[in-house]
Amino acid sequence: MATYLNRTLSMVTGNGNASMYDTAALIDPNARTLHNNANDVSPLQIFVRAKKKINDIFVEIDDYVVETTGFIDGELSATSELVDKAEAEQFKSYVLKVRGIREVLARDNMKVAFFGRTSNGKSSVINAMLRDKILPSGIGHTTNCFCQVEGIDGQEAYLVKEGSDEKLNVTSVKQLANALCQEKLCESSLVRIFWPRERCSLLRDDVVFVDSPGVDVSPNLDDWIDNHCLNADVFVLVLNAESTMTLAEKSFFHEVSTRLSKPNIFVLNNRWDASASEPEFQESVKAQHQERCIDFLVKELKVATPKEAEERVFFVSARETLQARLKEQEGLPAIAGALADGFQNRYFEFQDFERKFEECISKSAVRTKFEQHSSRGKNIASDMRMMLDSIFERANTLRNQKLEQKKRLTDRIANTETSLMQVTREMKLKIHTMVEEVEQKVAKALNEEIWRLNVLVDEFNLPFHTDPLVLNVYKKEINAHVENGLGSNLRARLSTALAMNVETAQREMTARMTALLPSEKMVTQQHQVVARTQPFEMLYTLNCQNLCADFQEDLEFRFSWGIRALIARFSGKIRANNRKAITHQRQNSNMNMSQILSPTSPMCLMPENELITNEQLSVISKVAIASIGSQGTLGLVVAGLMLKTIGWRVIVGAGVIYGSVYLYERLSWTNTAKERNFKNQYVQHATRKLKLIVDLTSANCSHQVQQELSSTFARLCRVVDTASNEMNDELRQIESSLGVIENNQREIKLLKNKANYIMNELEIFDSNYIKAN
Repeated sequence: MATYLNRTLSMVTGNGNASMYDTAALIDPNARTLHNNANDVSPLQIFVRAKKKINDIFVEIDDYVVETTGFIDGELSATSELVDKAEAEQFKSYVLKVRGIREVLARDNMKVAFFGRTSNGKSSVINAMLRDKILPSGIGHTTNCFCQVEGIDGQEAYLVKEGSDEKLNVTSVKQLANALCQEKLCESSLVRIFWPRERCSLLRDDVVFVDSPGVDVSPNLDDWIDNHCLNADVFVLVLNAESTMTLAEKSFFHEVSTRLSKPNIFVLNNRWDASASEPEFQESVKAQHQERCIDFLVKELKVATPKEAEERVFFVSARETLQARLKEQEGLPAIAGALADGFQNRYFEFQDFERKFEECISKSAVRTKFEQHSSRGKNIASDMRMMLDSIFERANTLRNQKLEQKKRLTDRIANTETSLMQVTREMKLKIHTMVEEVEQKVAKALNEEIWRLNVLVDEFNLPFHTDPLVLNVYKKEINAHVENGLGSNLRARLSTALAMNVETAQREMTARMTALLPSEKMVTQQHQVVARTQPFEMLYTLNCQNLCADFQEDLEFRFSWGIRALIARFSGKIRANNRKAITHQRQNSNMNMSQILSPTSPMCLMPENELITNEQLSVISKVAIASIGSQGTLGLVVAGLMLKTIGWRVIVGAGVIYGSVYLYERLSWTNTAKERNFKNQYVQHATRKLKLIVDLTSANCSHQVQQELSSTFARLCRVVDTASNEMNDELRQIESSLGVIENNQREIKLLKNKANYIMNELEIFDSNYIKAN
């Protein structure tokens, strides 16, 4: 009783504004409208604002998760070192989780469930709170299933039965009552009634009302709780004030308290207007009901403290309140809907219930509906940030590895280029030195072979004949014999040593150039490094057929002691002496040059030894030969003088000896002598011709060596260049990978900052809406 008096006094005097307004509202209906416009701040707006805020946050979370997943599947999918399939699937799972949470948040609303025995006025209480006759109530209208009233944005009301998507139009309460009566529905089934939000302020604030059959209708309370009560924010137990609380009502809420942790329960003692007929028992009955309800909440259910329980028990008349509010809508004072005396207290009591109900359901719904989602959002953001941290660390490790690879590769490329330049200079010098050595060796060997050419010609044993046709064949064969013999001798003397020198140089080149190749490139470049399988072989091109093609043999008999022969022999000796003197003068010319040019030394313009020139020898020989034929008289005179001086015996003896020598030589001029003379002439001719090509042949051989070594070195250079190009390509790939990794790291940092921002937003949301309540 004291609790009731205190609450009544607080409504009348404690809250001055409310009591003045509510008192005026009983008399002047316009005061209610003015008050609503001036103070349109309802506790339910906390839930509305919280719902809008957390929906906005989860829109950001959805965008963030989609962006992150797209980044993981797109840019990072090519880098398997950073993200594995399990992590990629984990990121994708967050997309579905966030979308599921958004779908739940879009449906989340404040849900209040009304329970009680049949005909206790549950539907009337809902209608009174909604200020309109929405649910059928009164005589002959008993709720036989669960009815859920929720708001829609349209103008037409409709209902949807459980298990069906068909929308049944509802134009009036009477039609709705008939529809519910005609349907043979199970008591645990649900009928959803969608009512325009514009008609009810509570529906505009996302409050959903659930009306239930009487708890005494069915014993299947567990199904009721599982299907309709687990997500309720507030439970309202509607009792009949004309009777006491039954065991069925208590049993139901005992089940609720075991399934839910500390449910919010309000107790309405409805039909309290009936107590006005017996005013002498009104207070005692009220105190008795009050005590039983408080004991039920505190001692039996243990869901509230005594002080909280006092604020959860109310004595109202739902039908009376509904009529008063309908009168207000008609422009009449609220008192016009009074059913009995004491209307003002009962009306205030119902308003007090509504205020406490709004505060309780708003706080409870914010906590029950959004706290878990906020926590899940923080967990998702935290998990994604941790995964991004791990990916960032792996990217940083990979970046450091790439930087180290880049440094090593850059140093290797620079070292390769420097070493290649040095090796190139050394190998060019070595090739040049070897070419000169080969040229000198070939020239020396060829000169020695030319000097021994007569031995080679003497080894030619083809039958000789002076017939021109046979002689032409003989010359071709001897040319081939000389060419083959010289080539064979040169190969025997030079080829092996030259081949070994070339092979040694090639091995050195290969070793030096191979050292420039990376070890991992050796396997792929091995076939190019060892390209030549046959040893180097020198080719000596002498071509004696062309060299000796102009050889003209002289096979006529020539007496060795004839005048021409003597003159030729004499002129030959003179020429030899001249050559020796000229050589001697050339050797001493440099030594005597300073003395010759010295101004103090006398200048001698005459040679020291008088030399006979070739022109002089030619003239002397011609004169001598001509004198023999043209001056016969002088010859006879000389012969006569010699005969007279020496004696004829000496002259005859000398003539006989001279004739014998002539006869001997003439008889000795056989085919063999002709062959020997031919070979001597051939040797002299071939010697002159071969000496002309000594420099050419030696240069040709040195060129072969140069070509062999240069081609080998060029091939090795191509191998090194190929390896260098591959290293440069690899360096460009590493630089490209580094750019991608650095871009990925920047993107990961941005995504981590977004995760921190989302977590901060959720912390602010918890502080403003959850912890504040």
